[in-house]
Amino acid sequence: MAYFKWTVTILFWLLVAAFLHYTLPRWDVVMISNTESKRERPADVPLFWSSANPPSEVRDVYYIQAQTEARKVRVYRNEDTGYGWPPFFKFDTSDLQAEAAGLTSTFADPTWVAIKHYGWRINLISIYPNALRIKQVDGPDVRVIPWTSIVILIVLAAAYWALRVRWLRFRE
Repeated sequence: MAYFKWTVTILFWLLVAAFLHYTLPRWDVVMISNTESKRERPADVPLFWSSANPPSEVRDVYYIQAQTEARKVRVYRNEDTGYGWPPFFKFDTSDLQAEAAGLTSTFADPTWVAIKHYGWRINLISIYPNALRIKQVDGPDVRVIPWTSIVILIVLAAAYWALRVRWLRFRE
């Protein structure tokens, strides 16, 4: 019974960690190499699309293609989150795409940007992280601190601690 309890507990916390890793925003410092728009039907994997449109609907999906300093390719989708989950209330997809197009460059004369995004890149099922914000930075070695994620994690840890203490007092 103890093995079952520990297995369930570990699986629960792994799911919580995976959920937070997918949902909380992160920053990547990259050089934007291209932007494009494609007509797609995201019905294949509707869980990873944030738009409130029906998954069977064909729509324009914006993509931002970038590279890191080590020339690793990063591709971001750019779509509104609206009022859905995760609650980033992003409604400026076209503006962000225009900003990204204006910041395109090459390695001969690079323009480095920090892209705030959430989500995972899963090659097997063509899932891309969703870009939330772009800001120009001085170089590829700039470190951007994810304050939003830090605050959310502190609040969640405090809530967990408060509930745990109350539960332990209740059991006494």
